[in-house]
Parts: sequence; C-alpha cells; structure tokens
Amino acid sequence: MRITTRTNLAIRTLMFCAVNPDRMVRKVDIAEACNASENHLAQVIRTLAHKGVIDASRGRTGGLQLAHEPEKINIGTVFRAFEQDLPFAECMSRNNTCPLVSACWLRPAIQKAVEAFYTSLDAVFLSDLVVGNDNLSHILTMSDRPMAGCSRSRA
Repeated sequence: MRITTRTNLAIRTLMFCAVNPDRMVRKVDIAEACNASENHLAQVIRTLAHKGVIDASRGRTGGLQLAHEPEKINIGTVFRAFEQDLPFAECMSRNNTCPLVSACWLRPAIQKAVEAFYTSLDAVFLSDLVVGNDNLSHILTMSDRPMAGCSRSRA
C-alpha cells in the first residue's frame, strides 16, 4: 500500500499547524519545514479548508490554522478525504477491465484489508501525533518568526 503525496502533505500540514497553535502559519513556512512543493500544498490546503479541518485566509496577513483542537481531528477522516476516491486495485475501479473479476476471491480480501486500514486510522487523532512529540516540535516550531496577529476560533 502506498499513500498519495497529497495525503502525506495533509498530515504534515496538520502537524505543522498543531505544533504552532497560536500562529497563523503560511504555506511557504510549511513547504520549507516539510520539504514540500508550494503548488502541491495549495491543493492540499484547499481540500483541508473545504472539509473544515483548517481555517485559511488569503492576503498579506493571511495564512492557516486548525479549525478544531488536535484531539478532535481524526486521522482516518483526513485520509478518507484524500484517498477514498482512489481505487486500491483495478478490480475496485469503475473502469475495471480485469477478466478475473467474476471469479477472483482476492477482491473481498483486499476490501477487508482496506477497511481494517481505515478502522485503525479512525483510532488516531492529530493530538496522538503531536502531543509529547518533542522531536517533531523541534523540527516544526516557528520560534524564530514573529507571531502573526490572530485569534484562534475553535468549533
């Protein structure tokens, strides 16, 4: 199994925001800290904002921050937002051309494994990834930049 770049960047973005909770963070800061393309990040940020996971604003004083506390952001939900529409195997695709589909017993086994994967991620919250993770905080904390004036409204 391989996770898409967008899902990977979504989790990195959320961790970056969680480690910098009282700041309005910028896409460029995330890209720099996470070794990511700003173009890819823009697409990820758009999806995260559309799903209500982050609050994002444009402009000179804009940026992004978590829309909810880290303990309320479910990692399984985030993965589904980016991965769910991608078929794990050809036989799970609408455009399936495999001649074995009517007789193959692998498809139900794969479906069961994918369900187990998501069930496992449903037990993980953003707080589980960042709280007490001093090494991550050391890498992602924006301590050398002035704080942007922002008030953090939580849903």
